[in-house]
Amino acid sequence: MDRILIAEDDETIRTELAALLRARGYLPVFQPPCDLALLDVNLPRENGFALCRRLKAEKNVPVIFLTARDSAEDELAGFGAGGDDYVKKPYNAAVLLARIERLLGKSRAALSVRGLTLDEGAFKVYYGEKSAELTKNEARILHCLMGRDLCPKDELIEELWTNGCYLDENALYVNVNRLREKLKGLGAEGFIRSVRGVGYRL
Repeated sequence: MDRILIAEDDETIRTELAALLRARGYLPVFQPPCDLALLDVNLPRENGFALCRRLKAEKNVPVIFLTARDSAEDELAGFGAGGDDYVKKPYNAAVLLARIERLLGKSRAALSVRGLTLDEGAFKVYYGEKSAELTKNEARILHCLMGRDLCPKDELIEELWTNGCYLDENALYVNVNRLREKLKGLGAEGFIRSVRGVGYRL
């Protein structure tokens, strides 16, 4: 389940956005980590431009500015801070969702961590000059691991359930071990580490 950060100081709009995202199958969150961020510019502690720069430096997640500030200067400042899109309030819900889906699809196309590259759409992973085919489950597990510092087992199971795959803890263990073997075959042995009693991390 993709985590979407909502940084919005208007409680009504924040509640409305959270409901919209849940209805589409996303998980709204109000602090990182996230897979995409919706940022207002006027925030109480840190303005949206500064927050965008920080998110980009930490993980380079897609960022959509969602703000009432509608001058050309503000829009240019948003893109200058690293924003991927700039949506002016009042927003159209269908258009906003389409922009979110476009950016998430783009970010999923190729994820890279420590020389390991995942092409989730093609279910392939690359390391150096080698590549390996992945199952749908393996690709989703690797996507989660590449996007977060730590993936708890229950969140991985929930992620796969949301995407139409049923896994219990034993099946998750089997899939992770198969993925480890495929990475080992590419020369990326030891990339997936177990965190005892919690989950997995790269």
